[in-house]
Amino acid sequence: MHQLTLAEIARGLADKKFSSEELTKVLLARITQLDPQLNSFISLTEELALEQAKAADARRANGESGALLGAPIAHKDLFCTQGIRTSCGSKMLDNFKAPYDATVVSKLAAAGTVTLGKTNMDEFAMGSANESSWYGAVKNPWNLEHVPGGSSGGSAAAVAARLLPAATATDTGGSIRQPAAFTNLTGLKPTYGRVSRWGMIAYASSLDQGGPLARTAEDCAILLQGMAGFDPNDSTSIDEPVPDYAAGLNGSLQGLRIGVPKEYFGAGLDPRIADLIQNSIKELQKLGAVIKEISLPNMQHAIPAYYVIAPAEASSNLSRFDGVRFGHRCEDPKNLEDLYKRSRGEGFGAEVQRRIMVGAYALSAGYYDAYYLKAQKIRRLVKNDFMAAFNEVDIILGPTTPNPAWKLGAKNSDPVAAYLEDVYTITANLAGLPGLSMPAGFVDGLPVGVQLLAPYFQEGRLLNVAHQYQLHTDWHTRTPTGF
Repeated sequence: MHQLTLAEIARGLADKKFSSEELTKVLLARITQLDPQLNSFISLTEELALEQAKAADARRANGESGALLGAPIAHKDLFCTQGIRTSCGSKMLDNFKAPYDATVVSKLAAAGTVTLGKTNMDEFAMGSANESSWYGAVKNPWNLEHVPGGSSGGSAAAVAARLLPAATATDTGGSIRQPAAFTNLTGLKPTYGRVSRWGMIAYASSLDQGGPLARTAEDCAILLQGMAGFDPNDSTSIDEPVPDYAAGLNGSLQGLRIGVPKEYFGAGLDPRIADLIQNSIKELQKLGAVIKEISLPNMQHAIPAYYVIAPAEASSNLSRFDGVRFGHRCEDPKNLEDLYKRSRGEGFGAEVQRRIMVGAYALSAGYYDAYYLKAQKIRRLVKNDFMAAFNEVDIILGPTTPNPAWKLGAKNSDPVAAYLEDVYTITANLAGLPGLSMPAGFVDGLPVGVQLLAPYFQEGRLLNVAHQYQLHTDWHTRTPTGF
């Protein structure tokens, strides 16, 4: 039962082959048995899950249907869940129980999903390896000595290990797509504003976007359908109709123009990954796609621009965690200044403190124009490059990551080396574009992903291409040994 995809679960529930309650009990037992190896969950919500499963079965018995009705999922632990710990992977929020549900959580609950728990993550979503969590590092099920990617590493590891069929995640600079690549999953970052950020604890507000992590493009289409849509509570949510993503999966790729940026194949890319990307291109050509070389000339400036903008927004967003209203509070503060300093010093980990300091510096008097303003101008140039490219092609294809997953601890002493691993993913966040990573093969037994980018609100196009690719390849069906 644990091998079933979301689409297969929907069919099984509709055909009464099993109940949501039966499936939920199987998966909860599996999590209890196997997750100690992975550390992919921060909180298990067994009582809530069984209650929601029984309710879903009752709704089906009353004639209701729906692809998500009775489907078990988990939420990344930065989506607020009423009455349940929402920690953001941080000691700062270890004692925080959200008084309300995030819009993503409430929309999926209304669709009938069953919440199995909250998944581990890099602290406040800051990281590319899921090693900065206060609850400990998450392990990659493909090799327990390697990272699963971050910051959505808990969601990715849990889905890859078949502990559940799909999970919610967020992407600020590649935090859905990079873990998807490292764990052999399909992960989608929607257009900025497509999925509500209300109740999603902020890292960098102009970059953060929620999305689905699953094994197949079909499952991502099903989960995105439940997550997407306008939300009046979120001022950055865009009032744009949500298409039927599942209905658009079977479109022909005949004549589809795929752009391959020459900048993607520079010195930093593992040549074995480059070969797998070329194999993916050939597969799509067989399906009728037309390949064209393009250029994204400002891509080289994206990483420095991102690592000014994101920390600047983080330093502003995280100023609310001061030990006064909620979150960690130091013991016996001498005065208000001592309360602030010690609460923040004790509550935040090293990577979060580093980014807060970088951001505060970039926004300080005398440096705002030199750093933050310049980074925003580069952001515009990156967006202009994409707009020019999409006048010539329908989607852009390349590697998701320059290297496969590295060993746990390998980049801890050199944060910049970890930052450079985001080189292919962060441009989509700077421009607000939708991006998808799908399985493309293996290097030394570790999964590799191919990334697709599309114009605004063309998530359906990405899902269509990925689904057609997955109908003709079997990378996405591979399961890690022992799971």
